Amino acid sequence: MGASEHVGAPLAPGAPILVAGGGVTGRAVLTALARFGAAPTLCDDDPATLRRFADSGVATAAPADAIPRIADYALVVTSPGFSPATPVLVAAARAGVPIWGDVELAWRLDSAGHYGTPRRWLAVTGTNGKTTTTSMLHAMLTAGGLRSVLCGNIGSPVLDVLDRPADVLAVELSSFQLHWAPSLRPEGGVVLNIAEDHLDWHASMAEYSADKARVLGGRVAVVGLDDARAAALLAGAAAPVRVGFRLGEPAAGELGVRDGLLVDRAFADDLVLLPADAIRVPGPVGVLDALAAAALARCVGVPPEAIADAIASFRMGRHRAEVVATAGGITYVDDSKATNPHAAEASVLAYPRVVWLAGGLLKGASVDAEVARMAPRLVGAVLIGRDRAAVADALSRHAPDVPVVQVDTGEDVDVNATAVVPDTPETDVTKPDEAGRTLGERVMVAAVAAARDLARPGDTVLLAPAGASFDQFSGYAARGDAFAAAVRAAIR
Repeated sequence: MGASEHVGAPLAPGAPILVAGGGVTGRAVLTALARFGAAPTLCDDDPATLRRFADSGVATAAPADAIPRIADYALVVTSPGFSPATPVLVAAARAGVPIWGDVELAWRLDSAGHYGTPRRWLAVTGTNGKTTTTSMLHAMLTAGGLRSVLCGNIGSPVLDVLDRPADVLAVELSSFQLHWAPSLRPEGGVVLNIAEDHLDWHASMAEYSADKARVLGGRVAVVGLDDARAAALLAGAAAPVRVGFRLGEPAAGELGVRDGLLVDRAFADDLVLLPADAIRVPGPVGVLDALAAAALARCVGVPPEAIADAIASFRMGRHRAEVVATAGGITYVDDSKATNPHAAEASVLAYPRVVWLAGGLLKGASVDAEVARMAPRLVGAVLIGRDRAAVADALSRHAPDVPVVQVDTGEDVDVNATAVVPDTPETDVTKPDEAGRTLGERVMVAAVAAARDLARPGDTVLLAPAGASFDQFSGYAARGDAFAAAVRAAIR
């Protein structure tokens, strides 16, 4: 049968398809489309990107050229970061042209058998904990003897792994990817939690939640019952099998914790999986992530022994609660991956006394509720980045006795103290100065110095920013690396 009979007319041989975005996702889409003889055109607003693709023989179009003739395309395949307000996508929607993301394209191609026997997809989403949970899940599947591939928002795009031997795909999915994947029906899907994040992209919390809930439309729907917003999604899930997980005693149909043991009462009557103290991820969030991963692993038959073995050998990835150093009784922890307030709260609550290094781009999220809950753990705060004043305001309301230092980029700020690092909004954050240091590296040196001054033996200096990094760094990894370098230099 031809491609059009399997996945719809937009992928018929010779069909004109507009690929929006020339990054990693765009390259994966172009490679997949070449398999079916489609006629793709790459659209990007960066002239240099268009030139690179044009030089390699790919048809290209700037948005200004693509929009007037958008109705000529049978399909638009978009990179996930492009919001519905992106002009070329607005034009496509108005013209009735279908818009798919790369995950939607991968799902349709895989489920139609274009890469052999369709894989079972196990999908993980949530505001906090996606990467850790998906990594745990992959380890459990592998320990259980299944051929698993880790992909999606972690590692490789799904399109890039479909030609690998696999029984199961452990897929981390962001709200952006899910927004553009309306037909996704995974074997099992979990919503870990839902808190304010990416509200500069989604029109509202309701729409953000609805996009997250798309992982719950397959055979098994799993949600975190300790999170009110996530728990509310379970009743409306289309999945015939609905499972919850919680930190407390599990009821029938749930996974939970009893007497320090993780217990499955969803896929067995009353099955002990492993001791909670075997989980190396610190704090309650580690237990919740393990429960979520175990629920998805159990839904495809992974035995408890394999789940326990996977957790025993599991290690956190870089920039995820990573201990950088311990010196003078102070522990320095890099959790730069905590890029929203919910993730930062979970990180802070894993430690008894914290000097919190936070700030960046809050992406429209409020930090008030999280600061109120973490306030009893805070012994100091050092704030960086564009939205640091919003964090400072929340601290003044909910933790007024906690000393605060803002690493200022030039503006006048009324706080307890200010460490000044010259900057202008036009600064290229990746460009080194005469001493060879980027803006972010200079900021982090000042921040770590301030945090050391606030910390006492027994404290944890914790980088858990609660915001994205792109105002001062090239990404969260660069932010974490700068923190680690500044710490090592300071304690040398």
